[in-house]
Amino acid sequence: MSAPSADATRSLDVALVKAGRTKIRYPARLLHDDGNHLAVRAPWAAPGVRDFGFVRFEPGDVFVEHYWRDRWYAIKEVYAGDGTLKGWYCDVTRPAVRDGAVLTVEDLDLDLWVSADRGTVLRLDEDEFAESGLAAADPAAAAAAVRALDELEALARGAGFDLDYSATSSTS
Repeated sequence: MSAPSADATRSLDVALVKAGRTKIRYPARLLHDDGNHLAVRAPWAAPGVRDFGFVRFEPGDVFVEHYWRDRWYAIKEVYAGDGTLKGWYCDVTRPAVRDGAVLTVEDLDLDLWVSADRGTVLRLDEDEFAESGLAAADPAAAAAAVRALDELEALARGAGFDLDYSATSSTS
């Protein structure tokens, strides 16, 4: 496990971009940045409750989000307000870019949900991905996105996610 970086207490904004527009931007606390893997901690940033049927995201939830500069996905550990792990929400994205206090991640529509007990693994939004036009506009990126979703699913169904820096490393 890597030691936390010297700037582990710094705040930054996570900007989630989709189709060239900022979908959401929210404050987070930087836990770790080793030059490739970044981990941030942030409260549920959207207003109100979002019930997906298989999980509810709600005020009080905490996300420990893992991003990489060389991977086409992000893995978000989702905790209830009482600290109970709900599961992992994985976004297929272009590799993360950090510019000062802003971490920008481009969402490519594909997602994966893994329940805390790993009994439920769901591929999400494949229809949105197909309709996005990415395969025609950027075939290499579309292929990388599909490979990333397959990799995430294989990890979820296999040994699980080996996250270098998790919520247990910093609970404040």
